[in-house]
Amino acid sequence: MLPTIFHSRLTRRQFLQVSSEALTGMALSGCGWTLAEVRPATRPRGAKDELHIYTWSSYVDDPLLESFRTQTGIRVIPAIFNSNETMLATFQAGKGVIYSVIYPSDYKVAEMIEKGFLSELDHSRLLGIENILPKFQNPAYDPGNRHSIPISWGTTGLIYNANQLDPGPEDWDYLWRNQPKLTRRITLLDDVREVLGAALKSLGYSYNTTNPDEIKQAYEKLVELKPAITNFTTDGWRERLLAGDLYLAMAYSADAVRLMRENPGLPLKYVVPKSGASLWSDTMVIPKTSPNPDAAYAWINFMLQPAIAVDVTERLFFATPNQAAYDQLPAPLRDDQSLFPPDEIIDICEPIVPVDPATTDLYDQYWTRLTSS
Repeated sequence: MLPTIFHSRLTRRQFLQVSSEALTGMALSGCGWTLAEVRPATRPRGAKDELHIYTWSSYVDDPLLESFRTQTGIRVIPAIFNSNETMLATFQAGKGVIYSVIYPSDYKVAEMIEKGFLSELDHSRLLGIENILPKFQNPAYDPGNRHSIPISWGTTGLIYNANQLDPGPEDWDYLWRNQPKLTRRITLLDDVREVLGAALKSLGYSYNTTNPDEIKQAYEKLVELKPAITNFTTDGWRERLLAGDLYLAMAYSADAVRLMRENPGLPLKYVVPKSGASLWSDTMVIPKTSPNPDAAYAWINFMLQPAIAVDVTERLFFATPNQAAYDQLPAPLRDDQSLFPPDEIIDICEPIVPVDPATTDLYDQYWTRLTSS
């Protein structure tokens, strides 16, 4: 579930990384408490005309921030995270108290609700939630959208150079069957549930299995593939794929579509493996420690405006869950099946859902072993 220049307009997970890391370091230096220790009197009091958001990279750019400031007079200061695990760790360490809006992915919303990090939304203060596509209303991870509003959605798959791989991949097992050719030419996401999920799918299992034997089989299969993998990265594959150093990368559909559209002269293709992949959505939430909830509601309402959703979809190429905005998109975007997959693709995918703590620990243990070996 990241973040404006593109060929330096960066990926879903890159925008403003250097500046936001510097900002976070300055803003959070000295925050040594845990969230449980934060009391109202010790929370930072945000200026009424200032909003700190914690987001994936390509969900904000300068035109968007300036448009919001023009409408509301509020200056937005974005910081980014490159994984849901990093975002959650920030809150568990008590270092998320400057943020008023956060963009967790769907399955992390449920975990954050369980941990007591999120405010319940006052729907009477939200404008335009009736435009949310039915499949994103009342989601299993947040019944009634009580704590979250979807901002984008997509699939996970493989992007590859068709000149280097012909025929290209159709399913996950392509990685193992063609391992000699792909050695040191592929990257997988830096995401435990996505990577183990892909291996599980290749074995015919669910992304969300809680069966220890199935999870172990997926880990062992990834160990077999490990010598071929250059690294696990959510961001670092892009330039290397363009340069020809990589043949193939596991990627989110939004990043893949953006790269293909901005490099039409290159034979780049994106495929959702036919055994299935994840169907993800990213959301906007307001943490209980929000120093400026009024500005947070203003931002969410701004992003719910169909005209704004159309504008950012055209410019940043992520799939909007806003029906009114979708209806206004130019036909080439609406008809892009990598961006808005048809039902037959959606039907083979599954959302990542939270699993019990013991299973989460098991996933994490195998992930640590895989990535550190």
